[in-house]
Amino acid sequence: MIGLDKNNEVALVEAARLYDLSKSNFAEHLESLKVFYADPATHAHPQDRCTCTAPTAKKIAGKVAYHGDFWLRSDFRGQGMPEIMAGILRGVSFAMWTPDFLCGLAGRWVLDKGVLAQYGHAHHEPGGAILRLVEENIVDDDLLVWITGEELRDLVYRRDRTDPSWL
Repeated sequence: MIGLDKNNEVALVEAARLYDLSKSNFAEHLESLKVFYADPATHAHPQDRCTCTAPTAKKIAGKVAYHGDFWLRSDFRGQGMPEIMAGILRGVSFAMWTPDFLCGLAGRWVLDKGVLAQYGHAHHEPGGAILRLVEENIVDDDLLVWITGEELRDLVYRRDRTDPSWL
């Protein structure tokens, strides 16, 4: 999803992808590096690793909507944009895919600063992705964040539409 300002310049970018994990789970998908590379055998460095110790990641299976990176231009920060855009992306994900789970990875700072609540993820666990990508110089330890498909449906159908927090 790309948001443009009044001058038609990119002001925000947010990514989502649907995974068919009917024969797998999110922990296995992370550890296979398929979340990070289309073809890990071809593109991953031999020393790239991802370990997932979050217990719930093994239960996240079926149609899984993965909400990935979010970037917001600095002059739009502090105006509630992450909450609005996360709501729109959840709605689009529900309309397009009706997933069994919606999940993502988040740095601990997102939780510490209260930003995680703005994104609408009802649950989080440490150990979502203990990641090392050599050529990208990435070493990370992210939280697993998620809501169930039922919780997503509740957000879409059962909230009071006069309350802006339903987004």
